[in-house]
Amino acid sequence: MALKRTPTSATPAMTQAAIRQLEPQAKRNSYCKKIYLQRVYELPTFLLQCNCTEDCKVNFVTGTLTKDAMSWWNSCAKPIGIEQADKIAWTELKRLLTNKYCPRTEVKKMEDEFYNLVVKGNDLKTYARRFQELVVLCPNMIPNAKKLMEAFIGGLPRSIEGIVTTSKP
Repeated sequence: MALKRTPTSATPAMTQAAIRQLEPQAKRNSYCKKIYLQRVYELPTFLLQCNCTEDCKVNFVTGTLTKDAMSWWNSCAKPIGIEQADKIAWTELKRLLTNKYCPRTEVKKMEDEFYNLVVKGNDLKTYARRFQELVVLCPNMIPNAKKLMEAFIGGLPRSIEGIVTTSKP
């Protein structure tokens, strides 16, 4: 008589319903990371408006972090001391935040979206808004203003593209 194997631990099986419940959470987390990255790239404008000097940018920004981001920053700052951590360059903090909250896979998705962005129907407003968001989220994609305009015009329908390119600035 053959022995029957029985598992030593009872692990509940993932049902299709349980998987469907996880999907919105995963999408929400991805969206939150994109929003967080957008906020990081918009901070320099905000700091300029507040007349924040270069030497206090990091201190100001890290003081506005909440929840997980604050815990993450504290774990980064603790080994070197908060005074030393506040002296890191703004570009370094931005790099650290980007690496933590927007993995390379997310950046790649946004870059792919940027390259493939086109007007859907006649909805120019949505196209222009998303184009501007992606320019902020992927600042290294377009090297200068001329290339930026070419990329924007490239996503327009041919009928509109012709009108835009033949008009005088």
